[in-house]
Amino acid sequence: MSSVLKNIKNIKTPHLEVKGGRPLSGYLEVGGAKNSALVLLAASLLTQETIEISNVPKLTDIDVMTEILQKIGVKISKNVHKINLRAQYIQNVDLPYELVHSLRASFFCIGPLLSRVGKAKVPLPGGCEIGARPLDEHIKGLKALGAKIFIEGGIVNAYISNKSNRLKGTKIIFKYPSVGATETVLMAACLAKGKTKIINAAKEPEIKDLTNMLNTMGAKIKGAGTSEITIEGVDSLKGCSYSVMPDRIEAGTFLIAAAITRSNLLIGPVIIDHLTSLLKKLKESGCKILKEGCFIRLIAKDIKGVDITTGPYPAFPTDLQAPFMALMTTANGTSTIKETVFENRMQHISQLKKLGARIILTKNSAHIQGVNQLDGSILEGSDLRSSAAIILASLAAKGKSTIYGLNHLDRGYENLEQKFNNAGSHIIRKNQTIFGKDLKFNQSGAEDNQNIEPKAA
Repeated sequence: MSSVLKNIKNIKTPHLEVKGGRPLSGYLEVGGAKNSALVLLAASLLTQETIEISNVPKLTDIDVMTEILQKIGVKISKNVHKINLRAQYIQNVDLPYELVHSLRASFFCIGPLLSRVGKAKVPLPGGCEIGARPLDEHIKGLKALGAKIFIEGGIVNAYISNKSNRLKGTKIIFKYPSVGATETVLMAACLAKGKTKIINAAKEPEIKDLTNMLNTMGAKIKGAGTSEITIEGVDSLKGCSYSVMPDRIEAGTFLIAAAITRSNLLIGPVIIDHLTSLLKKLKESGCKILKEGCFIRLIAKDIKGVDITTGPYPAFPTDLQAPFMALMTTANGTSTIKETVFENRMQHISQLKKLGARIILTKNSAHIQGVNQLDGSILEGSDLRSSAAIILASLAAKGKSTIYGLNHLDRGYENLEQKFNNAGSHIIRKNQTIFGKDLKFNQSGAEDNQNIEPKAA
């Protein structure tokens, strides 16, 4: 035990207590897409006029992004799920390290800042520790547009050196269809001089949502949702009102929640086409799926094992890999889940095993033998989606589970326990004081309750 831990008096640690084994019923409401909203907030930097964004989820990641924008001069007002932004005067292009380090999506500010004021200083960002997510394609794309970029002391320094102080349209070919890099180049190219063509662009729905808002602002973008996107640069963009699309990952989490608890649930609003790969696998596993307008009713009884491989859209989303693995631990038979997007996104396996799951990990493939029953345990989420996965498993498990690491969960799910409780679950959020003498340690000497001091998510 370290000397630091010996001197701990007490610690406030929020956690969830879940009483599992209860079927759910009724309705689960899907909020606005977190991953889309973050980029739309950054896009407000592209105009001096007011941008009104509605259906914005209330999440810690959204709070961090709005604080970053305020630090550089954006005037912001909030009203429940609506945010008004006006970047009339950008006072500072040096983004604050302590905030950027906690939110990877903050890097999206670099493209709009370059286009509006010709320079930007952005610290290398943080985010969930799920593997390397290099910025090479972002930087390569900005350089192709004419930006000069160098990295020094963990800061990405970018500027435009030509007389016009404008980026210049060009052809950009990505090695990998990176969602983030596609969004960065899209925003930067809107105000560039001439035409930009992105080859091997990401096809995710979030790309289309961003493009829809940018076109509403006066941009000229074609091909979003395909592998080839064309942007005709314009001199300026105007303000607009825009509503964030429903969150396909939250919707998918809720669909899997219905399946793992063997329930009959109505979930929505959703854009059904965004969920094709998941719905296909849920059907294969034995779920009955009924489409009712912009809602989906899922009815689950017996679940059988099915295999999945994650990949770029429209393949099975990596963000639903952990929740789907939780479902497969309760299925009849075996299944294999292969992760191809991130090399370190199997951290939830150790927590699922605490509940009694039978999983063997070989490189980035998990081989799962379904069990008849999971049993409650003390658990901790190590990243956003692993936190969701262990909550779903706890809903299905017999007895009580205690879940720590809520700083990760609150980054991406708004009032998750309240939504589940409205559908019949029994989840209580507590902010317990743990006294130093009560702290328990595992055999390696590390605390069982890790992350009690919230770290960058």
